[in-house]
Amino acid sequence: TMSDVRVKINLDKGNTDDVSVFFPPAPFLAGAHVSGLPAYHELYRSSIDDADRFWATVAAELYFEQGSTKGLEWNFDIQKGAPFTRFMSGARTNIAYNCLEMNIERGLGDNVAYFWEGNDPRDESKITYNQLLDKVIAFSAVLRTRGVQKGDTVAIYLPMMAELVISMLACARIGAIHSVVFAGFSAESLAARIVDAKAKLLVTADGVFRGSKLVLLKPIADIAADLAAAEGSPLSTIIVVEHIQRISKPPRAAQPTNVGSSCTHDRDEEWEAAMRSVEGIDSPVEWMEAEEPLFILYTSGSTGKPKGILHTTAGYMTYVYQTLKVTFDAHNETDVYWCTADCGWITGHSFVVYGPLLNGLKSVFFEGICFYPDASRMWQITEKYQVTKLYTSPTAVRALIAEGDHFVTKCDRSSLKIIGTAGEPINPSAWRWLHTVVGEERAVVIDTYWQTETGGPVIAPLPGATSIKPGSATLPCFGIEVMLIDAQGQVIEDVGEGNLCFTRAWPGMMRGVWGDADRFVNTYFAEFVGLYFTGDGARRDVDGYIWLTGRVDDLMNVSGHLLSSAEIENALTAHEKVAEAAVVAAAHDIKGNIPYAFITLNQGERLTASLVAELKLLARTKIGPISVPDVIQEAPELPKTRSGKVTRRILRKIAAGINDGLGDTSTLIDESVIERLIAARPS
Repeated sequence: TMSDVRVKINLDKGNTDDVSVFFPPAPFLAGAHVSGLPAYHELYRSSIDDADRFWATVAAELYFEQGSTKGLEWNFDIQKGAPFTRFMSGARTNIAYNCLEMNIERGLGDNVAYFWEGNDPRDESKITYNQLLDKVIAFSAVLRTRGVQKGDTVAIYLPMMAELVISMLACARIGAIHSVVFAGFSAESLAARIVDAKAKLLVTADGVFRGSKLVLLKPIADIAADLAAAEGSPLSTIIVVEHIQRISKPPRAAQPTNVGSSCTHDRDEEWEAAMRSVEGIDSPVEWMEAEEPLFILYTSGSTGKPKGILHTTAGYMTYVYQTLKVTFDAHNETDVYWCTADCGWITGHSFVVYGPLLNGLKSVFFEGICFYPDASRMWQITEKYQVTKLYTSPTAVRALIAEGDHFVTKCDRSSLKIIGTAGEPINPSAWRWLHTVVGEERAVVIDTYWQTETGGPVIAPLPGATSIKPGSATLPCFGIEVMLIDAQGQVIEDVGEGNLCFTRAWPGMMRGVWGDADRFVNTYFAEFVGLYFTGDGARRDVDGYIWLTGRVDDLMNVSGHLLSSAEIENALTAHEKVAEAAVVAAAHDIKGNIPYAFITLNQGERLTASLVAELKLLARTKIGPISVPDVIQEAPELPKTRSGKVTRRILRKIAAGINDGLGDTSTLIDESVIERLIAARPS
């Protein structure tokens, strides 16, 4: 059992928090990759003081066709030139080769790479490293014979099925850039990403069940392809996985399931037919320069246009291999690992696909949702596969708490050794529930902080070394040097709260914003010269532990997904009756935050129930379901400064139900707007 010692932590401005500290249990100290806090400090200091040697040692555990004497090179100071990061310049490797052939050479070929668990509990399969390699080679041949070359972009719009992993690895094998788009995004969102990335080919499916709901993906993909073509980015081929016919149907499906073939255009080709067409064709590995692109992954931006975050080959590979290995204390001989994230997000890229495969792990790959057929599904899967390491989101945890403990306790969770969370800071009560109810005080519970831009965790505990404070991401990962900057731009040396920045590069960090060098500079390096700015706020306590306090820009974290307020506002103002919109984040017990929209309508219009429904549908259509505002409030006027800027800090407090303590309002054109918004707030 983990020790639970009550301690007082002295915080800034004389405040104190009553915090429980949980120390690593003895079994982890004995066999962990990093055992004990002194070992962490020694390795951490080495990763900062002698970074090149530290990362060269990690890279030596991977395969490079050609090595390099160079280590990390970077510039964060825009006064000295354009920001850049390089790692092992001149080296040549291939991440797919490291995921597959290298593990097969180590004797893991017949080991299971993935246990696939379908949306319906009756659907299951498994694939070994040997089998996965065969399929990756075949699909890479499909891509090549359809004209995809090194440096081309392939868009992937698939649910969590084996073909998603195969497509990603096939792209990596031949040096094509993959751009995975979450299969919950709308046709317009998919089209925008196809156009921006200049994708040559799209991989999609006919549809998928999410719980009892049938989601038809191919019609969305067809609309997106037509929109992209109208923008001058036609797709040469759409490869379609006919998925619906091979899976079990829910007993009370919400929509008809008798759909026919989804290959309805000349550009369409069915997956299995494409795979048969390349039988006997070899498709060798393309050895990639260290800094050649691996993938683009789009994340929300404060301007409303999604940012294409670019990750390259050698540094990303080295970083995700090492961070998964130490953060989850991964051992391929004994572990069954399960990350519940979707591959449409960075956690899925790094800790569902590349990280686990690079470490030779057996993993669970889950297509469904954790509440179908009921709220015990996550724990049923844990028992079924004897999962030892589980990685999920605080949003899912809070929702499961609300369903009741009996869904958990009826399943065997004794195999669990580590339970991790990512996407947003976990609240202490949810952490304690994981520790006591799910882990039965045996498992280590860790909360990790990272972003699409960071590639992997950058602040996280190590299960065999770090004492845990529920709610804190704890200490920096190897190679990460944290700096907090206050509102005046001054460095906070010790205890305090400010803007979270990093002083130095690490191998797995983003290399740029696809096609927009100015945005790369302005978003991450212009605010604080010489530093990488995360866009998040944080505080540091007397033990050096980091506590994330949320976004400091116009982005919001909803169910672990970063959304742009500007993007949602653009969708809402596309309605002919809407003059202006401002969207802020409001706290929610389950989702963490929800979009809360203030709407100014055109003269003579009123916010009726039907108009609310139209606006929500507009957000869903233009962006996706996760962007739909939970609350839409009519605002005859928005609080603005004399320069015309909407004061979102005031709107956030109104959305939170706060009536006073709104801060300085003297710069507003009309302070009475606040009283009217408070009075009109929905009960």
